[in-house]
Amino acid sequence: MQIRISSWIISGLLAGALMLTGLLTGCTGTTQEVAQSPVETVSPIESPVPSSSPTESLTSQFNNLPRLNGVATVELLVKGAPITIQVDGKNAPVTAGNFVDLVNRGVYTNLAFHRVVREPQPFVVQGGDPQGRDPNFPIDRLGTGSFIDPTTSLPRYVPLEILPEGATQPIYSQTLETAQISKPPKLRHTRGAVAMARSNLPDSASAQFYITLADLDFLDGSYAVFGYVTNGMDIVDQIQQGDRITSARVLSGLENLKPPGG
Repeated sequence: MQIRISSWIISGLLAGALMLTGLLTGCTGTTQEVAQSPVETVSPIESPVPSSSPTESLTSQFNNLPRLNGVATVELLVKGAPITIQVDGKNAPVTAGNFVDLVNRGVYTNLAFHRVVREPQPFVVQGGDPQGRDPNFPIDRLGTGSFIDPTTSLPRYVPLEILPEGATQPIYSQTLETAQISKPPKLRHTRGAVAMARSNLPDSASAQFYITLADLDFLDGSYAVFGYVTNGMDIVDQIQQGDRITSARVLSGLENLKPPGG
């Protein structure tokens, strides 16, 4: 019993170390995004009623966002070594589409990993804050930036998107716990999972992402996993705060990316 209680306390401390007190959005259009323990401070937005065609539902509801209708392979170059990610648009089309679109736009090139948590046990490495492109921006102040869509000059956010095991369409804008779904998500927080960081508001993810350094099942159902590292986890294990993504590119599957309105 003592061992089980200690493990629970450690998990809570890890999550708490990355927790926000609230959503920080101002005239700069930035939102602080973190991998954190589940905290609901606002009423959830109801999930859409599934139509006869999941594709039609996605097209109508998220027409202003890119989607990935299939899979893609992305390569991040860090410390001169490649990290390969398989992005799963079959089970997380909106989240995956957002990530692949940002990679293809060159958003992640030269951005820093600003949060690395390995103690008291392996947790995550987190990066993707667009403010990090400025080499003079302090690393310890990163974590408040979002992608600004050049067509609107506004931040682009994506809804929380989680597909329960056995379901045909994801749940949007709420955690599985809030949606009262007891089944685990199809995409789990196993070691090497890649997921979107967000604030305590479900639909606040934008550009920041994290890679899990261990199995983190206590995050399942609360954060949107959209892919997995398939090669280069040894490189991920060596990432330190301040290390930069030298380049990010789509190796395959770009033809599966559907632009907004497409």
